[in-house]
Amino acid sequence: MKTEIVRIDPDRVEDFSDELERAAEIIRGGGLVAFPTETVYGLGGNALDPDASRKIYEAKGRPSDNPLIAHVASVEDFEALCEIEDRERFGLIAEHFIPGPITVIQKKKPHIPDTVTAGHPTLAVRFPVHTVARALIRASGVPIAAPSANLSGRPSPTRAEHVIEDLDGRVDMIIDSGESSIGVESTIIHIADEIPKLLRPGAVTLEMLRSVLGRVEVDPCILGKMSDDVKPLAPGMKYRHYAPKSPVIAVRGEEERILSYLAEKSCEPRSAILCFDEDKALLKSSDRVLTLGSRLDKSAHARYLFDRLRAFDKMDIDKIYTRVPDDSELGLAVVNRLLKACGYTVVDVK
Repeated sequence: MKTEIVRIDPDRVEDFSDELERAAEIIRGGGLVAFPTETVYGLGGNALDPDASRKIYEAKGRPSDNPLIAHVASVEDFEALCEIEDRERFGLIAEHFIPGPITVIQKKKPHIPDTVTAGHPTLAVRFPVHTVARALIRASGVPIAAPSANLSGRPSPTRAEHVIEDLDGRVDMIIDSGESSIGVESTIIHIADEIPKLLRPGAVTLEMLRSVLGRVEVDPCILGKMSDDVKPLAPGMKYRHYAPKSPVIAVRGEEERILSYLAEKSCEPRSAILCFDEDKALLKSSDRVLTLGSRLDKSAHARYLFDRLRAFDKMDIDKIYTRVPDDSELGLAVVNRLLKACGYTVVDVK
């Protein structure tokens, strides 16, 4: 398959109507388009077409029990796809967080293919902020099912170059609109049950959700491994994700001991380090040390994480040692991705 790569400036979307219409024709015709969102790049197909969903799974090498997210272009579109059983709760989420980096799970309507929901009676729906994503959805005239635009298990793509690395020749079109502003996938919340449950952390943080909804439960799989016999309700819950080619080892503990441990590992000729800006001067072999930004800049940690994990693939290394940031607010999303990237391999140096 020949993949067409087009550049669309997110600040001048109106000047790219021809490119958007070509992309929309691909979606309506059952093809696949990788497109930017504010979180990460998504791999999109017609959410109402079972064959398009199957193509998404095939292009990514994605397990078929891992559900997809339907992307829409208005709050009203949620009701076209889902049963809004708790209108007060959904109204609060819509008022405070939609459009934005949040995905809401509710009971699906009968016309939604089971291939999108992985057989679940519920559907995950998101209304993105990104101007190109919204323009593409509107031009297509259908909801767009879209997981992250990477090979399954690899770090999610935050730039078109990452998508090209993984999916060139596997999809019909890749839209390049620069770097994603957030860098980790959307928050996923399940609101079909009595108590809302956070299934995946993101830029809409647990603290933000609780300030609006009151009680919100946290699924144990956010910081722990889901058992193999459980069918995931949302993307990113069950399988190893976000992993570079070399194994990742997370390091936790007291500050002095973390730095001492990383300094020791940085002297090993085939080891690499992922840390904070403030740590780098203390470590050897700076060409194998990448940073997530300043220690206190959680938005930078999220924005740089997947890019740095992919950058390690270009190094001649055997192992990657990484600090584990504070897990409050946006840090919870970063820690969740890191733990999945390392397969929960954690060294405690207390």
